[in-house]
Amino acid sequence: MTRRVAITGCPVAHSRSPVIHRHWLALHGIDGTYDRVEVKPEDAPAFYRDIAAHGLSGCNVTVPNKEAAAAACDELDDAARVMGAVNTISLDADGRVLGSNTDGLGFLGNLDQEVPGWDGEVRHAVVLGAGGAARAVIWALLSRGVKKVSVVNRTKSKAEDLCARFGADSIACDWDDLGEILGETDLLVNTTSLGMAGQPALDLSLSRLPETAIVNDIVYVPLETPLLADARARGLRAVDGLGMLLHQAVPGFERWFGVRPRVTDELRAALLADLGAGS
Repeated sequence: MTRRVAITGCPVAHSRSPVIHRHWLALHGIDGTYDRVEVKPEDAPAFYRDIAAHGLSGCNVTVPNKEAAAAACDELDDAARVMGAVNTISLDADGRVLGSNTDGLGFLGNLDQEVPGWDGEVRHAVVLGAGGAARAVIWALLSRGVKKVSVVNRTKSKAEDLCARFGADSIACDWDDLGEILGETDLLVNTTSLGMAGQPALDLSLSRLPETAIVNDIVYVPLETPLLADARARGLRAVDGLGMLLHQAVPGFERWFGVRPRVTDELRAALLADLGAGS
């Protein structure tokens, strides 16, 4: 029987997830589909409580439904429980709705691929922003044993609320102190929309970063943000955000279709071609 999976949210027309999963379905010769299904926020609780009624054996969840999906699940994995948000839903043998959050795993998979062994050298990470993406990145960093995560946001109270989820190893900091903080930073991660196509650039000097620092921008349109261009100009190791999108898809595909796929240059090229067509 064909297994039907979809990306759900509102809107979903822009989602590139179908490109990723359809690539893997074709590559592995699996009898399955991956589509886009728009789910309005007011319909989300009922939809996610019974995805089987909509013909789905699993789904991804995007904004603005991630929190509602988490509340509708019968069981959450550790990451989803801490973050209070779900991006991947599957059904167990009894039809129970299982919720996961793979965004943090995607972040880790990208770093592991681009900078192997990074977690052996990063003791202090700085995360810019305090939204849902920052939540996933902080969880990921702490899960790998990073000793200190400084969260820097224009509105410090939002950073403080976020850090309250994670305990003493995450610290909310004032944006005005960023220059000083960068002097002792091993990894800088931008989770804001600054630098994204149509948004202002992130106005930040990297001159105080150590020569050994890694700079990661989770933005992937454009692939080379001004932040990453500045990092490369300084000779720093720079990691774009496309790999996070690719790697976060791996656990869900494995759960739904029983095959663990690989993130390859061929997949990356397919997604870049799609991004080019859609820009």
